[in-house]
Amino acid sequence: MSGFARWSFCAMALLLLLSPSSRAQDLFQGDLMDHRITITAGFTGTDVFIYGVKQGPGDVVVVLRGPPVDYAVRRKEHVAGIWLNTDRVDYQGIPSFYAIASSKPIDEVMTTAAQAHEEVGIKQLKIAPSEDADATDLAAFTDALIRLKQSSGLYQSDAATISFNNKPLFSGRVHFPANVPTGTYYIKVLLLRDGEVAGAQTIPLQISKGGSDAWVYDRAHDQAAAYGLCAILGALLLGWAAHLVFRKI
Repeated sequence: MSGFARWSFCAMALLLLLSPSSRAQDLFQGDLMDHRITITAGFTGTDVFIYGVKQGPGDVVVVLRGPPVDYAVRRKEHVAGIWLNTDRVDYQGIPSFYAIASSKPIDEVMTTAAQAHEEVGIKQLKIAPSEDADATDLAAFTDALIRLKQSSGLYQSDAATISFNNKPLFSGRVHFPANVPTGTYYIKVLLLRDGEVAGAQTIPLQISKGGSDAWVYDRAHDQAAAYGLCAILGALLLGWAAHLVFRKI
């Protein structure tokens, strides 16, 4: 953590401790260092810094979920010497990004029932198809979906670390890759006691495009016809200019 970030963390944590609610015996409150991430042309990923204060016993688990998206998984088979898409399962409303952070191994701080209820861990995610599918095939397609998300870094199987180096303050960081989708994320901070959820707080995080990338993205979606026409004209002009150059070579 940089010196400025460390100072900001301590200052904000002090404000939490001095807030009226801090008079409660079991204060529990979390927050993010930044509530907005802007993706520009040079974006290579970033770390989201989580911090908070916890007075009294218990452990902390954080669940990070990206905006829900629809996803299609296709199966390819070798038919007559050609690879073809033969089967397809559509999924609706799955998290576009998923990660967790914890002060201890999840199985040590949460019961299986609590993990299932809060969807803590990739195996606990409620991923269902949009239409009926064969149970055997469904398991294979769902496993393939999770593998694809993991390989792209959008589903993180290993929990990040929440530390209590400065009790009663806690902190941790989760990495967001360069291909992280835009939209509204919801960061859920859980307080665990005796394996059950004793407190919870949800914090929004906004990820959006900025700079020239945002302008091009907005034009492509808000004025699709005009954007497509300009792209075609630009390609034609570029081809014509290249033709003139090569004629003179």
